[in-house]
Amino acid sequence: MAATRTLTEVSNLFQRLLQTFPEGISYCFGYGSGVFAQSGANAQSARMIDLIFTVPNPNEWHRLNIEKNPKHYSFLRWGGHRLVASYQQHWGAKVYFNTLVPIPSDNVVIKYGVVSQSDLVADLLDWSELYLAGRLHKPVKTVISSSDAELTSALNQNLHSAVHAALLLLPEHFTETQLYNTITGISYIGDFRMTFGEDKNKVNNIVTPMVDNFRKLYTPVFNTLNDYMEIQETGICCQDCGQPAKLHHLNQLPREPQRALVRYWNRGSGNLRQDSEDVLRAVSHDNDCDLILSRCLADIVWRSSVRQSLKGIATAGIIKSIKYSSAKVKKMFKSI
Repeated sequence: MAATRTLTEVSNLFQRLLQTFPEGISYCFGYGSGVFAQSGANAQSARMIDLIFTVPNPNEWHRLNIEKNPKHYSFLRWGGHRLVASYQQHWGAKVYFNTLVPIPSDNVVIKYGVVSQSDLVADLLDWSELYLAGRLHKPVKTVISSSDAELTSALNQNLHSAVHAALLLLPEHFTETQLYNTITGISYIGDFRMTFGEDKNKVNNIVTPMVDNFRKLYTPVFNTLNDYMEIQETGICCQDCGQPAKLHHLNQLPREPQRALVRYWNRGSGNLRQDSEDVLRAVSHDNDCDLILSRCLADIVWRSSVRQSLKGIATAGIIKSIKYSSAKVKKMFKSI
């Protein structure tokens, strides 16, 4: 899809694409360079459109989709929709991707991931995988809005969690762009693909052309943190880096990063293990609080990114996996 499409054209395209799929999608968003222009991208080159479909019942939805679009799936479809749904929900980051899917009617290629609504809510609230939660730290194109109060609340909570984590990783003074870079970078900390296979300037390329989008997305969150941070009209930001402020941010982190902090702090301590409350208080006093949190976030991202990438070999099939990986590697070398 050319980067020069207008917003109206993009919206119309998404509505046509949805007609390709069965009903039962409760929430859908588009993301990536095929939806938003990114710095360093060739405006004339065709880019794959990335979509996420949230469904209440993956088993039933895959049954209908395999009947309607069997060629979207790899060899796993021969095991039936129950195998596909089980593979989605019990392996990797609980997302099932079909990639390099051609849509001839619109002359585009798409990749779409399917996730159960309950698994998405869990990742948004707990950062259990920090996979789709990380994608939703960045501006996305909402294709189907959610009417579910629990999911809507979880989407909002995920943004608040991202700001609390970013402030713990940042110094006392920073720029607004650095703040958005840090938020965007949370889900790439520890991602093995950033070592080999991803554009080395990925985070900056995402943020630079979308500062206004980030500002619109996060200003309501900033307005709740006036006691802890300030963004000046000049774009310079400052925050309270005192121990009470750090403890506040640590207490507001999702459950999985807090658990990771406890595991890290208690490593090698034998029977003298501290509980979560004591660990978070101790970390808030530590001068390396930012480094400790970064390491713990990296462990979460590493596990989910490795498992999901291995999972993708089966969901995409060998040929598509090679094509997809080759395109990523080419982008990486161009960025070096």
